Amino acid sequence: MTAPDRLRALLAKPDFVTMPAVWDGLTAKLTAAAGFQTAFLSGSCVAASRLGGPDLDLISFAEMFDSFQMVHGAAPDLLVLADGDHGYGNAMNVQRTVRAYGRAGAAAVLIEDKITPRALTAAGKPCLPREEARMKIRAAVEAAKESGILVLARTDCRPTQGIDEAVARIEMYVEEGADILFLDSPHDDEEIRRAVKAAAGKPSFAVLSPGAPRATPDRGKAIELGFKIGTYPTGMLSPATAGIKAGLAALAAGEAESPMALPPAELRATLGYADYDAAAKKFIIGG
Repeated sequence: MTAPDRLRALLAKPDFVTMPAVWDGLTAKLTAAAGFQTAFLSGSCVAASRLGGPDLDLISFAEMFDSFQMVHGAAPDLLVLADGDHGYGNAMNVQRTVRAYGRAGAAAVLIEDKITPRALTAAGKPCLPREEARMKIRAAVEAAKESGILVLARTDCRPTQGIDEAVARIEMYVEEGADILFLDSPHDDEEIRRAVKAAAGKPSFAVLSPGAPRATPDRGKAIELGFKIGTYPTGMLSPATAGIKAGLAALAAGEAESPMALPPAELRATLGYADYDAAAKKFIIGG
């Protein structure tokens, strides 16, 4: 069964899908080892890890695709939703992005309606006119037929164009054949309910990490509101950053490691040293 087929089967079950946000081989490996079946290759996490900076459309397709290959290589059974951002150009660029992720083994890809290139400010998310956004999703759905990869259609227009336009876009994306729907930056529960209703029974996706200016329900409330998938972009990134800071503080204080550090044996086991030795043994000459 292909990764898209496995994700479809998972989404057909009544359970809520918790999708940790990953950015490299280690985060993917740990996510799979913790028992999660799915993960979101998050643009914000990749930007943080590769650039040491914010998610402001500075990451390229090549960098995101390289990160996907790291994630997929470290945890090949993990069902990965790849952040395709705005498709890195026009509708034809969208098709290249979708096809590349589909051929590489992603289960789903996200395409959004933000304008690219980005305005030179961190504030706001100006979006394409509605019909241009339609054509991007139409292009994505057409390209997805090659591999069966699922298309997650995201609208970012709520802050700049209002909830009525955002709901209309979700309805339009459903008409175009998107598999999963995503309203970014809902203001309150009522807007969430409207967006879930507009998805017409198709799965609705939510960002559930706290801190951003949007309605952020907890897991129980998200289920009650009708969400099917929840991702947590800061769920690992924030504690990982805290751990690195703690490690640096310990070194600066003359210590060998932070109290947060894993015991050496546990770290080696996590990284797979024994697994390597077991796999390599059959190739040792005279072994």
